[in-house]
Amino acid sequence: MPIGASLTGVKLIRLARLGPVGSSTALLTDRYELTMLDAALADGTAARQCLFEVFARTLPHDRRYGVVAGTGRVLELIRDFRFGEPELEWLRANDVVSAPTLDWLAGYRFGGTISGYREGELYFPGSPILTVEASFAEGVILETLILSVFNFDSSVASAAARMVSAAAGRPLAEMGSRRTGERSAVAAARAAYIAGFAASSNLEAGRSWGIPTMGTAAHAFTLLHDTEEAAFRSQVAAMGPGTTLLIDTFDVDNGADLAVRVAGHGLGSIRLDSGDLPALVSSVRARLDALGNAETKITVTSDLDEYTIAALAATPVDSYGVGTALVTGSGSVAAGMVYKLVAHQNDSGEWVSVAKRSAKKTSVGGRKVAVRQFGADGMAVAETLFIDTPVGLKPPADGRILGEVFVRDGIIDERFAGAEGVRAARLHHAHVVKELPAQAFRLARGGEPVIPTRYVTAGSGQTTDD
Repeated sequence: MPIGASLTGVKLIRLARLGPVGSSTALLTDRYELTMLDAALADGTAARQCLFEVFARTLPHDRRYGVVAGTGRVLELIRDFRFGEPELEWLRANDVVSAPTLDWLAGYRFGGTISGYREGELYFPGSPILTVEASFAEGVILETLILSVFNFDSSVASAAARMVSAAAGRPLAEMGSRRTGERSAVAAARAAYIAGFAASSNLEAGRSWGIPTMGTAAHAFTLLHDTEEAAFRSQVAAMGPGTTLLIDTFDVDNGADLAVRVAGHGLGSIRLDSGDLPALVSSVRARLDALGNAETKITVTSDLDEYTIAALAATPVDSYGVGTALVTGSGSVAAGMVYKLVAHQNDSGEWVSVAKRSAKKTSVGGRKVAVRQFGADGMAVAETLFIDTPVGLKPPADGRILGEVFVRDGIIDERFAGAEGVRAARLHHAHVVKELPAQAFRLARGGEPVIPTRYVTAGSGQTTDD
């Protein structure tokens, strides 16, 4: 939905709705946000209308594009951003802010507007991924919460997208819960699913976000039994012959033979979790075929990343399970996003663009409208940011406006939240990734963004490439 479009008829959730008891997210923040609020309330600037912007100055190493993930999570976390008596009492006991500020926090409800790139959308350096328009007081205290979500989720989604392209149509499952924090594991599964992964091993991700779940047995199950055959027979009895049997606890060749003997020609899949995977996959495929199990699939795990997945492209692998590399962003744990004040109203009510000028940490001030521009072949050629452009800008004939309104006057658009939002983000990503030229998917190290970011200042006709 374009910025400025009507929300009439859209199902909405009021942000004033509280989550379960004890679910406040208000203290998932840095102290300096509340001390800035304290000072701004005291000097009278807290009520100034402001525009905060989330963007990344660069892409993580080797990335040619980024994938936006975390929007739906942010919306739900802001919904529960409330200072109840337990939070207020802790702030009071630790002398974090003054009594007047505590009174202000007691009534905090976000009442502003949040817009930005749809979840699952692609982004590039400088892309205004999220904008928060509200009073300084309302907007400044959301910085840490917003960045903690977008930096992690977008990093995982960007890594996942590279793995999906390397897999070239073969399905991938997220299996990284044991390699990150317990809540981060759920967020990682969600981000990976948006970027094209088929399933997750994490049950909470399935319950919370509607993500398909998968999983059968680990090496411990085999070692529990007196023999490998006993373990296989137990698993087949419980799950049926279409299950996936893990055959590398001892000897892979013997494990493959035994799996077929126990499950028969209906054996669904075997899993390899160690060893020289390219060689093993080829030999196991030949062995399965010789035993009459040409329909039995092969799935591999074992510390995969986009590079090892690409290296397996010529082998008869049917699916992949990815853990550590995925949930750690494949070497980029954070996406490098920042939350900056880019404009505010002065005492006369006029909007003033502001920007940081620190060395290597500059920002571009002003309200922005982002347009993805395309060449004659339909492929993306530029990310164009129109600065301080009048409301109602129509996209050029060769482009599309990237903005959506997620929250208006404190009311969230339900389509972007919950499991429904995840499904919509997954579909959106599958569509927009097709707009990238072929060089976007090359895995060469040290790659640059596949398209440039251009800034166009309203009224000047001046264009600057980043």
